[in-house]
Amino acid sequence: MFITAVVPRERRSYIKWDVFTSKLAHEKAAVFIDGGYFAKVLKDYFGEARIDYLRLSETLCSGYERFRTYYYNCMPYQSDPPTDEEKARYQNMQRFVVSLQRMPRFVVRLGRLRKTKDGFEQKGVDVQLAIDLVELSLTASIQKAIIIAGDADYVPPVKKARDSHALVHLYYYPGTVSMELRDNCDERTEITQRLIDQVRMP
Repeated sequence: MFITAVVPRERRSYIKWDVFTSKLAHEKAAVFIDGGYFAKVLKDYFGEARIDYLRLSETLCSGYERFRTYYYNCMPYQSDPPTDEEKARYQNMQRFVVSLQRMPRFVVRLGRLRKTKDGFEQKGVDVQLAIDLVELSLTASIQKAIIIAGDADYVPPVKKARDSHALVHLYYYPGTVSMELRDNCDERTEITQRLIDQVRMP
C-alpha cells in the first residue's frame, strides 16, 4: 500500500511513501567493498568465482536506489625487477580495475601493498573506505551503507555513519569477520553460495 504525496509544483515530482516500512522510495544506498577481503573469501570458500560486480551491487541495494559502488584494493606487489608471474598478475588486476571503472556509478580507490617479513600488508585501503563512508553519511547523500568487509578497523567509521542516521548493513563470511565490526552494524548477512550463484559471471 502506498500513499502518494504531491510536493511543491516547482519540483514537478512525486514521492511514494511506504506505510508499512516508513521508507521513502527514493532513499539511496552505497556499496563499499574491501576488495582484498572479498577476493580472499571468494578464493577460500567459493572456488574463486568470477563475480558480476554491477549485478552484485544492484542485488545488495534491493529496495534502494544505488548511489554508487566503491571498490578498494591494492595492485599486486612487484619485485625489482618483477618476475613473469608478477607481471601477469599485475596486468590481470589492471584489466579488472579498468572494467570496474567503466561500469556506471563505480569508483575504484587503490592503496599500496607493502612487503613485510610475514607477507604483505595493505596500506591506505581502510582509510579511504572510512573517509567515503563517513562523508556520504554525514552529508546525507545515502541513507544506507552496504559493506563487504571483515576488519575491526572499520568500527569507528561504522559508528560515525550510524550516528549520522545511516543504516549500516554488513555482508561477511562466518569466521572471517571481526565480532566487534559485526556487532556494531545494524544488519548482518552471511555471504552464501546462493548469493554468489546469483551474481556470478555467466
